[in-house]
Amino acid sequence: MRYLRLSSVITAASLLGGCLAASPTLQNRDRLVTVQTTPTSAATASPQSGWEILAPGMERHYYRPGGEYPLTQFTVVRVDPTLYTFRVHYLPAEPQNVSQWRERLPSAVTFINANFFDPQGNALGLLISDGILFSPAYIGFGGVFQVENGQPRIRSTVREPYAGEVLDQASQAFPMLILDGLPTYERVDGDRASRRTVIGQDTAGRIILLSTSSLFGMRLADLSAYLMQTDLNLVTALNLDGGGSSLMAINVPSAYTIPSFDPVPAVIAVYPRE
Repeated sequence: MRYLRLSSVITAASLLGGCLAASPTLQNRDRLVTVQTTPTSAATASPQSGWEILAPGMERHYYRPGGEYPLTQFTVVRVDPTLYTFRVHYLPAEPQNVSQWRERLPSAVTFINANFFDPQGNALGLLISDGILFSPAYIGFGGVFQVENGQPRIRSTVREPYAGEVLDQASQAFPMLILDGLPTYERVDGDRASRRTVIGQDTAGRIILLSTSSLFGMRLADLSAYLMQTDLNLVTALNLDGGGSSLMAINVPSAYTIPSFDPVPAVIAVYPRE
């Protein structure tokens, strides 16, 4: 039996108190708050109210899958890339909590956690920050969120392996949840409910940032199916790190935070275009 640190208890209290938070790290896969359940069909999406406009080209929405997941909630931010830019920030071996990242990135309108990482706080999988390659790519699985010539895109690194091309930003993780507008993850072995962080792109080219704003998340296969039942109109979606690492910060029009249980070394941040 593992004991939670005081910081973890504080984070849990904050999640239960309002800002409720998404996927496992390699160093502590699903060790946080898991729900042991038997495989069933994914929850059915329920009708949702309208999107909340946070700023021009930036909106927020809350989703509650219900069904098998009555205590699960997702916070989703939808971003228009014609009005915003995306950067991957990385502090090798210096994981930061959400408050520390917010202090380091005062001009970011929102950010989420990015790559999986090892126990020493080093990112795993492809990571490129401002054109500098910090971590090599996984071969044969996963996907990557990339920015090339200022344009964001999510691609499968099974279908399109990284071949050393010049990218502005890149963050690789696994698995792909949506590809070509269809759910792609159906494995049930080893799939447990956990908090999740997801980045996706919809049919209009907007970037979708999703974080589990509750203590209880979903199994990956159920999440893959559920995303297709929402009004998000996703073409691609990539599962990022989560579990104890899931975090999100929104800074407009006022501060909103989904704190992580554990500090993280890399985040994907969003900035207004100049």
